[in-house]
Amino acid sequence: MKVASGVEVIELKIEALGNEIVLNPTLVWDEKMSLLIDTGIPGQLTQIKESMAKVGVPVDTLKAIILTHQDIDHIGSAPQFLGELNNQITIYAHEDDKPYIEGDLPLIKTDTSRMSKEELESLPKEVKHLYNNPPKVKVNRLLEDKQELPYFGGIEVIYTPGHSPGHISLYLKQTKTLVAGDALVKVNNQLLGPVKQTTLDMDTAIESLRKFLNYEIETVICYHGGVFIGDPKPHISKILNKQFI
Repeated sequence: MKVASGVEVIELKIEALGNEIVLNPTLVWDEKMSLLIDTGIPGQLTQIKESMAKVGVPVDTLKAIILTHQDIDHIGSAPQFLGELNNQITIYAHEDDKPYIEGDLPLIKTDTSRMSKEELESLPKEVKHLYNNPPKVKVNRLLEDKQELPYFGGIEVIYTPGHSPGHISLYLKQTKTLVAGDALVKVNNQLLGPVKQTTLDMDTAIESLRKFLNYEIETVICYHGGVFIGDPKPHISKILNKQFI
């Protein structure tokens, strides 16, 4: 889905426990290079490449991947991209999620050693295999709050911990677009806070949303839910006021 000139949301459909789920990585590009924010689940390299081709972006222009956080459905196909492009991609992430992304520590939410016997037995075989063999990739560059990357008119990092220790969101200055990661979700064209069941520290995650009020935002890209067009501040204020989460 086109968001603005040089900004596209790639809709990745997956089947999970009998339900269809859509993930929404963001592709940003100009005539010199392209950049991907999050990469779906492992095995979605071909889908992403096909989506890039449809908007006329050759895969060999991809120079960087920004991972908003450590979850499997965000790290996903990053290792495959590195293999495809002979490791000529810079991987960005926040320091607090780096050891998990690199595989030095088990991913917090899918660590099977922390699960009960009943939880493990309830997992489908392919999910259990994925949890036991999560994707991992070396982080080349660390990101911090308010850091600005010199791409596409400026990409500002917004440190939004809570969903994970090192969760970040990104503000595309040129198009006034917020790439929220999992800090917000869109449901029925309404912005809600992060999913409670998969958020490690809900109070911190909600408080992180306050930072978004400092930005002039015209479009929000939620990894779960897709594109929200309009001013998100009334929605965020309601979340902060506990009117809905």
